[in-house]
Amino acid sequence: MVGSSTAFSLMLSGLTEMLVLIDVNRARAEGEAMDLSHCLPFTRPTEIIAGGYPDLAECGIIIITAGVAQKPGESRLDCIHNNIKVFRSIIPQIMQYNRDAFILVVTNPVDVLSYAAYKLSGTDSRKVFGSGTVLDSARLKFLVGRRLNVDPRSVHAFVIGEHGDSELAVWSSANVSGIALDKYCAHCGYRDHEQNRKKLEHDVVNSAYEIIERKNATYYGIAAATTRICESIVRDEHSIMPISTLACGHYGLDDVYVSVPALIGSGGVEDIIDVHLSDEEQYRLCRSADTLKEIIGQLDLR
Repeated sequence: MVGSSTAFSLMLSGLTEMLVLIDVNRARAEGEAMDLSHCLPFTRPTEIIAGGYPDLAECGIIIITAGVAQKPGESRLDCIHNNIKVFRSIIPQIMQYNRDAFILVVTNPVDVLSYAAYKLSGTDSRKVFGSGTVLDSARLKFLVGRRLNVDPRSVHAFVIGEHGDSELAVWSSANVSGIALDKYCAHCGYRDHEQNRKKLEHDVVNSAYEIIERKNATYYGIAAATTRICESIVRDEHSIMPISTLACGHYGLDDVYVSVPALIGSGGVEDIIDVHLSDEEQYRLCRSADTLKEIIGQLDLR
């Protein structure tokens, strides 16, 4: 569902000349391609086909959504052992036919699997990255906007760290159109900032679990987030988003894929932006990265 929803979102965006859908179940990919193609009289021209790995030869962006879905009660990190096997099969086949494309990992746990894709591909880390906490940040903006009765697009805030239970909101720089968030909250009559922050952060972290409990999977939000990342690459927008990328020397981190604000353009991850963090935020980011490094250390990715 993540793959098909992303394909639908990309088709509507008008960003692509061609979409190639690959699935271990070829009939499913063919059915999705047929269904999506019937939307084309209502959208912009693009070619949508079901294909195989040889069809990736000229692709500019390869989006990996394949894997075993997160089940109710599971954390994203619980998915790792099954999905690392999937990646050991997928990545070599991708590299056999295309070593130049950007690889955008969406499968969970996205930070660990982005690192795995980087190691298994042997390519430049600027070309291999994950969707990270782009969706988590959108969830935060939505919840803050709803709380304050303001357009969420006017809320500027990042969620960083693991795309998972140890992620954190960067409250120290959060703002509403340039007005510090605490000040804007006070203007709206909310003054218990610490309690409100905890509630909002809790709701962001648990959003996916609540959706999975109700409908077994999340896919519309991540499809929109993935399309937004692709848009910044295709249009060379140089947008700053908290994607999962290799942090070496940034924020005191080393050799770990973790979500931090990054400049995204036609060169992929063109820069990592070191935004100011409070002491507590810095501590929590390092602990979040440690959680990921502990998992990575259990995998043979040399």
